Amino acid sequence: MKTPLIMTPGPTYVSEEVRRALSREITNPDLDLDFYEFYKETCHQIKKLLNTKNDVLILSGEGILGLEAACASLIEDGDKVLVIDNGIFGKGFGDFAKMYGGEVQFFQSDYESAIDVDKLEKFLEENHDFKLATLVHCETPSGITNPIEVICPMLKKYGIITVVDAVSSVGGETLNTDAWKIDMVLGGSQKVLSAPPGLTFLSISEEAWGAISNRRTPIIGYYCNLAIWKNWYEDQWFPYTQPVSDLYAIRAAVDMLLEDKEALERHRKIAEALRKSLKDAGIQLYAKEGFSNTVTTFMVPEGITFRQVYEDMLKNHGIMIAGAFDFLKDRVIRIGHMGENCYEEKVYSTLKALDQVFRKYNIPLRGELHKLFVEYV
Repeated sequence: MKTPLIMTPGPTYVSEEVRRALSREITNPDLDLDFYEFYKETCHQIKKLLNTKNDVLILSGEGILGLEAACASLIEDGDKVLVIDNGIFGKGFGDFAKMYGGEVQFFQSDYESAIDVDKLEKFLEENHDFKLATLVHCETPSGITNPIEVICPMLKKYGIITVVDAVSSVGGETLNTDAWKIDMVLGGSQKVLSAPPGLTFLSISEEAWGAISNRRTPIIGYYCNLAIWKNWYEDQWFPYTQPVSDLYAIRAAVDMLLEDKEALERHRKIAEALRKSLKDAGIQLYAKEGFSNTVTTFMVPEGITFRQVYEDMLKNHGIMIAGAFDFLKDRVIRIGHMGENCYEEKVYSTLKALDQVFRKYNIPLRGELHKLFVEYV
């Protein structure tokens, strides 16, 4: 079976250079002192992506590990946690906070738009007694990017620790961790970095380290306990055996992304052209505003089901696209234009195939999707 063109919002296509890095001869990471230097240098490269001087760690586990590790390490029983919710992932942060004893209060904003900053500001004037707040930069299921550059400084005015899920935005959206006063940024290997799934990375500010180090009670668990990493380099000791090949791969991916000076602009340009093409053809976007530069979500047109679109795209065109889950299940289609997916020819091929599928099922279109894309890009 021919490998399909993967145009999903993560995992994304993995380049040959990254695949070659995966095949490098491995070492014993616990005993090879050079590997400690390699890990440290890789963390330093990720700092450049995040625009931070804070500590960075890479953990062996998919992006969800970072979210849970942040909650496990920061939250104690009775801590008040503000969960800023305008989507499935934003709301889901609350489950992790409750799991580790947090007293959660949700601030809910419109699920079809970016977080309402004015509404949040008014809320915080009356409600700001929180130890930490969680929020999502890019709500991947809905294709919405939130204005964390405004929200995080607003939270810090009240001394609230800021924890941001940036799994789907790192490398594809502007992200200035230190300037925007973000205490913890959480990322994953399989999105814009276009490395294999299996690693999460995160930054930890001095304030966040202080909260982790000065707890009243021990951190529950081991694998999600960030405190065990505090002196890993000084002690030349990893808390557990490192996934050597995955680290070789993410290093290659990070280096490539840092060398690509056009990456952010390319993500913006392609995202805008894709949305305009869909709208002009008469396809309804899910979001009203706050559109993501890494994933576009649009409604399944009347007269066809998501399953029909997915199967036709895959079987007859060799292209894999995504749906969503939770309340968006079978209602929307998602195209991931992040990392190695974010090139004109790949989006063109995806839209050409989608145009043919829609026409096959007599979905009315006010123009050919791929040709509109060429006009706008």
